[in-house]
Amino acid sequence: MAMKTIGLIGGMSFESSAVYYRLVNEQVRAALGSLHSAEVLMHSVDFQTIVDMQKAGRWDLAAERLASVAKGLERAGAGCILICTNTMHLVADEVAGEISIPLINIIDETASALRASGVRRPLLLATRYTMEHGFYTERMARHGLSPMTPDAAGRALVHDIIFNELCAGIVREESRAALLRLIEQAKADGADAVILGCTEICLILDPANLPLPGFDSTAIHAAAAVRMALGESAKDRAA
Repeated sequence: MAMKTIGLIGGMSFESSAVYYRLVNEQVRAALGSLHSAEVLMHSVDFQTIVDMQKAGRWDLAAERLASVAKGLERAGAGCILICTNTMHLVADEVAGEISIPLINIIDETASALRASGVRRPLLLATRYTMEHGFYTERMARHGLSPMTPDAAGRALVHDIIFNELCAGIVREESRAALLRLIEQAKADGADAVILGCTEICLILDPANLPLPGFDSTAIHAAAAVRMALGESAKDRAA
């Protein structure tokens, strides 16, 4: 079976899009050996235009923009689409409705990984949009999960670290320490895992070195794309 082409909607931010590109290629090489790499099409958008839509609450315009990009990737030969950001999955259903190829949903894939590990009450660290707009926790609830988020001050802290630092390629030790304190507090409050629910958070936190079991949504999403590209069946994934 020929490898399918992975369509990436990137640039939100390009810091995490670079991680996606590296991960999918590393995993294809690991699976196929030799000098194999992934068949990838990426459309990297101007993030500032998307941020402006977010701040204005114009999610309808953001949906139109990403749907247009997705359709372009489909026309170019992509066999699946990934929106390389958690926040913009707020409009994932609208985008999926405009294409005839699968859109691999980062929330569903992360939820599957959590359930497979027996997790039910994870802490969600993400942008304010992802933590507060409800789309993420509501979709997680369909999988039997009950994510918790930091308090208002904690949510503001995480949001600011993401947009003011990580999206600009800045990693500060004091910010890492602040995030770890949030995780420790959530553990005391009953969290049984932590979701790195923004695709940039993997730049500052190592999911294998946290006070709670960590689930990196970026890595989980990229792995799902590779499985689809290589033709792994749903039965194989469940095995």
